Amino acid sequence: MKEAPNELTSTLHLSSREVGTSAGLLDEYIASLPLIDREIVAEIQSSGGKKAMVLINRGESKGSRFLITHDGVTVGRAPTSSIFLDDVTVSRAHAVIEKSLAGFVLRDSGSLNGTYVNGESVSQCALNSGDQIQIGKFHLLFVSGLSVKKVSNEVY
Repeated sequence: MKEAPNELTSTLHLSSREVGTSAGLLDEYIASLPLIDREIVAEIQSSGGKKAMVLINRGESKGSRFLITHDGVTVGRAPTSSIFLDDVTVSRAHAVIEKSLAGFVLRDSGSLNGTYVNGESVSQCALNSGDQIQIGKFHLLFVSGLSVKKVSNEVY
């Protein structure tokens, strides 16, 4: 019996995620905003890390922006959430973004579908300006004037 020649196969992972750096995606998104919105984002970026903002860049509420102060915000499908994301892919109490001594921290609240930062599943993560957050089918961009050096996903 004659042996069949070895066939090389490869698997392609097709994703709807944008390709490029986080900072590049943020810069591109900001450039597409009207002037008044660019000025608001610039104010956040010049706050020295005292303020932060989340911009929805993909999902039903694309273009929405949410200010994050020292009190933090809740993210979820519950109507009482600070950032209300109305879709079944989002848990009622999905995540929180809190201010820490080092900057802003994203914590998953035990959600069913998980929380992703820059394509990686996280339970908690220090956020840097330009980070891409995925919660359910929503893609958000984190904006702040402070960059935190990430050593691991653990935040102290």
